[in-house]
Amino acid sequence: QVQLVESGGGLVQAGGSVRLSCVASGSSDFAVSAVAWYRQAPGKQREFVAKITGGDVSNYADFVKGRFTISRDGAKNTAYLQMDSLKPEDTGVYYCNADLRFPPDYLLTGDGNEYAYWGQGTQVTVSS
Repeated sequence: QVQLVESGGGLVQAGGSVRLSCVASGSSDFAVSAVAWYRQAPGKQREFVAKITGGDVSNYADFVKGRFTISRDGAKNTAYLQMDSLKPEDTGVYYCNADLRFPPDYLLTGDGNEYAYWGQGTQVTVSS
């Protein structure tokens, strides 16, 4: 059983900063490939925020470029989203999405698979 758990959300004033974490854990032997962050504001569809590949190539939605930074720590199976210069419109539930490889070396051996997992989300509220 493997799960993704986000943390770090909360209430912050406009212009402030928050760092979200996403930890992949479980009893299976796996490795984390690409990780992405999405968000969903009340009454709106979930939208892409940022992504980092297994090779540490990152890309961002236009509305967060220059303000948010995605990173990862492979040894800890953890990804982060550093959110700076926050705006009220950044308010929403932030979700982590990760591709996990079972087992970690399956791309080399051809024996295994890769699956996408979602976390339960963490609320970020930016007050004006």
